[in-house]
Amino acid sequence: MNKNDLFLGADFGTQGVRVGVVNRDGKIISSNEIKYSIDYPKSGYAVQDSADWWKGFKKALTVVIGDYSAEEKKRIKAISICATSSTVLPVDETGNALDEAMMWMDIRSKEQAKRINDTSHSVLGYCGDAVSPEWFIPKLLWIKENNREIYEQADKIVEQIDFINHKLTGNWAASKVNAVCKWNYVEDEAFNEEYMTLIGLEDFRDKMITNVIPMGEQVGSLNKSFANEFGLNTIPVIQGGIDAHIGMLGMGVVAPGKMAAIMGTSFVQLLFTDKDLPVKGIWGPYKGAMIPGLTLLEAGQISAGSIIKWYQNIFNLHDGEAFNKMQEEARNIPVGADGIRALDFFQGNRTPYKDNYATGSFHGLTLNHSRAHLHRAIMEAVAFGFKNIIENFEQSGVPINKVVGTGGVTQDKVWMQIIADATGKEFTINENTNYGTILGCAVLGAVGSESYNSLEEAADNMVHEKETVYPDSENTKAYVEPFKEYLELYKALKIS
Repeated sequence: MNKNDLFLGADFGTQGVRVGVVNRDGKIISSNEIKYSIDYPKSGYAVQDSADWWKGFKKALTVVIGDYSAEEKKRIKAISICATSSTVLPVDETGNALDEAMMWMDIRSKEQAKRINDTSHSVLGYCGDAVSPEWFIPKLLWIKENNREIYEQADKIVEQIDFINHKLTGNWAASKVNAVCKWNYVEDEAFNEEYMTLIGLEDFRDKMITNVIPMGEQVGSLNKSFANEFGLNTIPVIQGGIDAHIGMLGMGVVAPGKMAAIMGTSFVQLLFTDKDLPVKGIWGPYKGAMIPGLTLLEAGQISAGSIIKWYQNIFNLHDGEAFNKMQEEARNIPVGADGIRALDFFQGNRTPYKDNYATGSFHGLTLNHSRAHLHRAIMEAVAFGFKNIIENFEQSGVPINKVVGTGGVTQDKVWMQIIADATGKEFTINENTNYGTILGCAVLGAVGSESYNSLEEAADNMVHEKETVYPDSENTKAYVEPFKEYLELYKALKIS
């Protein structure tokens, strides 16, 4: 253990890869982000070129450690990564991609997900009684049924994190975080043969990675050629997991009582409990997915920041002043957006409805409404979706004492105030809020390399609070009726 130890983290996100070096105090020493594109070839489809991930990572890493001396590079003790999930990729025997990657937001496997859920198999009781077309297993089944040539040709079908870890180490090792939360892997049981056969994946062992290891354990050592290229030692590569989940660690959420809210392209709400509580409309209970003895509960909103991106594209708001202009316009629209109600289900609803067929909508438009009203209505719709999730937890006996927010949306002061007001909850924002996932990777690297003895010790020393957004009680009251209308609008438009 050395106070000068450094840790390398990488977050392979939806729109780009971020790389950072973090010290033992949790300070981001250097960082860089490289963007990559998303293609939407058909309704419900979302794909990426996996080559862009690796090229982006190497380019970002070059910038991050480009000015480091040989001695400084030797202080880097471990690397850990996190990635989107389930972003699924077929690969050959050498780990090269055979097709485009199906992104996490790709929901073309709705039919497969429905068939799986219709089995009502006991395994589904460990993931909220239903799988989502966002997840690995329905996507794997879709490939088998709709792209048989690729399926037969593939040596393995893997997730984004597996692909990158293999490039770094040469080893195939699935993260237990991903496996429990997205692959129907059950604590103390692993993969259920009966279930897999029932849903049509009797050959799963031939196509999936079945070597599942917990986050924080070593996947392998950094391969020599890569280490030499960047002047690094052959440091341990520590297993990470799903970006949002690893972000929990970077937010200091390592015990029950707090909710971690990862607020970006999508929203993910995560918390730990020491009980296996059945929570209707929530994903889980994920027993032992991250921390031994604790159960993880997960909620989420598929579309959040992505709807704002859609709004910007529609109105061509891309210049340097666009963000400030949008904030000012929305700030001047009153609570309730002058009667416009929107639904935030542009790619379906993740929780609490688990409705893959739900769509986005606007209701109440009149000729005196402006684009700013639409912007405000979108932000309020996402806030109402968040409130719906919180109420769902609390009505199921899961108290939420504190919400810790991270991600790009926390930089939007207007939107954060709307979310705090609508939910009635205080939102704590930490230092390095834009780098919660990088910090989470660093926490794992610090524990995995024994620079700290436990997740709790690492989080206590590496995570620091910055500010709190408090709800305005009058606005919270004013949002009661619009929230009811939001719920009623979903019921009225629901496809039965």
